[in-house]
Amino acid sequence: MRAILLASSALLLGLAAPVTAKTPEQVAAAALAAAPVWDGHNDIPMQLRERRKNILAGFDFQDTTASADPAKGVIALQTDLKRLRAGKVGAQFWSVYVPASLSDPQSVQATIEQIDVTKRLIAQNSADLQYCEDSTCVERAMKQGKIASLLGMEGGHSMGGSLAVLRQLHELGARYMTLTHSRNNSWADAATDKPVHGGLNALGRDVVREMQRLGMLVDLSHVSEEAMLDALEVAKAPVIFSHSNALAVSTHPRNVPDSALDRLKANGGIVMVNFYPLFVVERTRQWNIARAAERARLDALHLGKPAATIAAALAAWDKANPQPLGSVADVANHLDHIARRIGADHVGLGADLDGIDNTVVGLEDAAKYPALFVELARRGWSQADLEKLSSRNMLRVLKAAEAYAATQKGTPAFENPVSF
Repeated sequence: MRAILLASSALLLGLAAPVTAKTPEQVAAAALAAAPVWDGHNDIPMQLRERRKNILAGFDFQDTTASADPAKGVIALQTDLKRLRAGKVGAQFWSVYVPASLSDPQSVQATIEQIDVTKRLIAQNSADLQYCEDSTCVERAMKQGKIASLLGMEGGHSMGGSLAVLRQLHELGARYMTLTHSRNNSWADAATDKPVHGGLNALGRDVVREMQRLGMLVDLSHVSEEAMLDALEVAKAPVIFSHSNALAVSTHPRNVPDSALDRLKANGGIVMVNFYPLFVVERTRQWNIARAAERARLDALHLGKPAATIAAALAAWDKANPQPLGSVADVANHLDHIARRIGADHVGLGADLDGIDNTVVGLEDAAKYPALFVELARRGWSQADLEKLSSRNMLRVLKAAEAYAATQKGTPAFENPVSF
């Protein structure tokens, strides 16, 4: 009542009515209404391959909360249409990941199979999902209230060492490629493998050039620091990290060092932060190192004993030393660091849902994105910066990649010789 009287008095006196400050919840809700989340990395296609052998008959993507199989140690899926809607997701890069352990021919076949199953999943859920290959389609889908659905390849092994295959995968709809996954390939070093190329070799640099000629986003998640810097040296259009975090906050080698962040600012690209505790939380990283040491100790201690003996001893250690998972605040710390270092124009979200076995507490599934926006609003992030985080930065980057490709229409394709 007092606020109403004050406002009425102000109007009678010809003064502007007092402005009531928005709560963090209101700021977050306004940002997500204006610019829905565009997530950079979701592994539902991998789950379809592993759990269902890519058979979609009988698969209900509306609600997957009952998809756990405790007897097999299988957790419930973290994504479905109901939770994507609750999470205010307006666009999604679906990862057509295949294991880096496959041979080149197997990798190419499996990637095509994953593109196929993802397109079929989108088509079977066309009331909610819209298949897209460009920024115009994404904007149109968002306006229509659909979830724009794009394809991203996770790992350069998917192209089998062939720029010709890369071009054909682009024709099939792939709109980014992560240069490596967990292992090196024949032209790029991974963050979690022993370096052999010193970053990118000559073919690796041509891969970056050819991707940008095509308008395919170069994704630097999973690659070594040297490969990041090599790619940023070659790149003429913005690049992305589809699901990475800040090394200054948590020291896992998968994270992005400040040296690469600084180069990324000049490049105009973005880091799309993920929710996996091992990459987000330094305590979790140290716990993981301690657990690996304990496993090695138990292997040596129980040499020659049944595997069940070691498993039981490790389970006892796990019970006495529960894994720290962190919280929404830990993810916000990564976003804060990146934004402070290079600006809010260079952040995004790539949760890595359904490619990880757990998340930080509070961001367990596709419904939980708003909790992160509330946390950031509490820290003083403006609505405008939250809109950049949610999807405006990713839209800008894709448009820039498309614009650069348009200038390359007359440029011949980069070539490499066939291997057999």
